[in-house]
Amino acid sequence: MNQFNYLITKFPNYSMKSVSKACVVGAGPNGLAAAIVLGRAGAQVEVFEAEATPGGAVRTMELTLPGFLHDFGSAVHPMAVGSPFFSSLPLEEHGLEWIHSLAPLAHPLDGGTAVVLERDLDDAAKVLGPDGEAWSKLMRPFAEHWREFAPEVLRPLPAIPVHPLLMARFGMVALLSAKSIASRFSSERTRALFAGFAAHSFLALDEVVSGAFGMMMAISAHAVGWPIARGGSQSLTNALCSYLSTLGGKVTTSARVESLAALSGYDVTLCDVTPRQLLKIGGERLSESYCRQLGKFRYGPGVFKVDYALREPIPWKASECLRSACVHLGGSFEEIAASEKSVRRGQHPERPFVLLAQPSLFDPTRAPAGKHTAWAYCHVPNGSTADMLPRIEDQIERFAPGFRETVLARRTFSTAELERMDANLVGGDIAGGVIDIRQFLFRPTWRHYGTSATDIYICSASTPPGGSVHGMCGYHAAKVALSYLSERDSGTAGRE
Repeated sequence: MNQFNYLITKFPNYSMKSVSKACVVGAGPNGLAAAIVLGRAGAQVEVFEAEATPGGAVRTMELTLPGFLHDFGSAVHPMAVGSPFFSSLPLEEHGLEWIHSLAPLAHPLDGGTAVVLERDLDDAAKVLGPDGEAWSKLMRPFAEHWREFAPEVLRPLPAIPVHPLLMARFGMVALLSAKSIASRFSSERTRALFAGFAAHSFLALDEVVSGAFGMMMAISAHAVGWPIARGGSQSLTNALCSYLSTLGGKVTTSARVESLAALSGYDVTLCDVTPRQLLKIGGERLSESYCRQLGKFRYGPGVFKVDYALREPIPWKASECLRSACVHLGGSFEEIAASEKSVRRGQHPERPFVLLAQPSLFDPTRAPAGKHTAWAYCHVPNGSTADMLPRIEDQIERFAPGFRETVLARRTFSTAELERMDANLVGGDIAGGVIDIRQFLFRPTWRHYGTSATDIYICSASTPPGGSVHGMCGYHAAKVALSYLSERDSGTAGRE
């Protein structure tokens, strides 16, 4: 039995002496994952969501013009399709359909060329030329064993891994910086490609752990691809809500929880919120020492985002960029590294690294016939008030001259506007807190999901394994809560 099969069967027929009632605060992917785990164990589950639509950052809206559907947050979903938990659920029966673009990622370079990462490792090796063998050697052991690898890395760091040889091999590179890993490649093109993957970490590329993010993003591209959801990311949220309803779970929207003290009659409460929100709504239920620990939690850089309604596809110099729903804009490794380091120093880069999604190329439901949507964002210091639109569009124009002439409408989101749309995006931080080495190991505290109150748990991206749409934070938090309920029913539960 592999690790994840063990995890999902640990409480398959969990029977409570009395039916437990559980509350989940927040209907983001982690909150919904937690609710589903609890519901499958037989608990009566109620989810309260502050916004009018569930999903948190996994929502789809008409943000520019009627008929143009934009993903508010996440648009491309390698971790969702590759999630050990989500992939175990019958979400396709509830309307979810994954669409894979022709290639997971395109990375244009100056001079009108682009590096396109092919999903098949053998094809990728051919495209990467002199670096093909090194790339394949680095990625293949994990891409080919994703089912064993993913459950190991998408959890708190275990004392003894279930697959020690596989994890030891990953550990040999995971703690390296992206700069160190990129030095294995002889080509500027391959180094630039890896820089874009590693920049998803929000870390400087010479920091330890930044290489682990680069590895995870690249491995997932080969193992499971980088798909989009037909109809928008909301389709994933809707499928999770629909499946939860079959378990008897209920999601109530426009129901902002101001205080956990107002939630009575629940055996356990799981909070899909960051430490700042937990202190605000539940501080009176938590010990002073635990509150101090939460108060030390550090948020990471934010993002400045813009959504576009377009009259036609983006006019890339390198037409290969039309093969992928996701494009990284930043040029060379050195340029991307300089951009990310400046953000870590609290500065705004003149030439920011830009992540761009163009889903309507592969999903015509996103826009009126013949028209298109796109979104782009760049990293900025947490709480930034700078207008980064000109710099983002300069970067797009650099690789797609004439882009501005294709724009029918645009909508920008500053860090504050993102936080107003989703309170978990503190200062525009979409990762739930910085993941440097300290917060990689202790996230948000040494307890991870538990708090000083035995019936209160935190299940957001501020817990392991961190940001991205995989639901594993909620999954693991719910398992810890189920362990408490089991001990309670057996009379062995006690406070730490």
